[in-house]
Amino acid sequence: MKAPIILAVDTPDLDTAQRWIEATQDYVSVYKLGLEFFFTFGHEGVTRIKGMTDADIFLDLKLHDIPHTVGASASAVHSLQPRFLTVHASGGRSMINAAVQALPSTDVTAVTVLTSLSEEDLFEIGFANNALESAVSLAKMSVAAGARAIVCSPLEIAAIRSAVGNEAHIITPGVRPAGSSGVDDQKRTMTPQAAILTGASYVVIGRPITQAWAQGAQAMTAAARTIAEDILQ
Repeated sequence: MKAPIILAVDTPDLDTAQRWIEATQDYVSVYKLGLEFFFTFGHEGVTRIKGMTDADIFLDLKLHDIPHTVGASASAVHSLQPRFLTVHASGGRSMINAAVQALPSTDVTAVTVLTSLSEEDLFEIGFANNALESAVSLAKMSVAAGARAIVCSPLEIAAIRSAVGNEAHIITPGVRPAGSSGVDDQKRTMTPQAAILTGASYVVIGRPITQAWAQGAQAMTAAARTIAEDILQ
């Protein structure tokens, strides 16, 4: 009973990452391997993870540089064939397209506005518009540049879905199951069920599942199953 969950595999220990996947793969559709994982384990680590699951891989590198460099960097992970590879939408149309051209079989995924940023943070950085307007504008430009997926806060899902149509995937972090304590480093949150109903294709979930590992594999399996059932009901 896999649900549209992308599990954030945020651990510096490869054996732990493998055990997390073993505990959750009946309920998780995609595993997100981020900068910490990639810098620590590289291509070999991603290959090991791919070899133990039929789930897709979300390579969350958030590339952001001049088009030539991003294109070359995307080419460097071509052999891994990730389902998703993230780039920062703020890198612009040419940069996004360079990644798209380098990885035609991967859904290049444009990150609009980080969910860790508040409205005050955005204006301090220098954004001219609020999070919603900025995210919608970045999403439209990214899809026009060839991106096939967008990362946005739950609060921008509906507006972005309206702006880009139904073909692009919308992936949203910043979701917390009902009753979760705290919001960690996410500022703009929603429950997983609400995010999917609002128009998200996938929800990114980390600690609400992975923190259960402290109680053992069965507890982590139960956490993944509960969230999957809530989404699919």
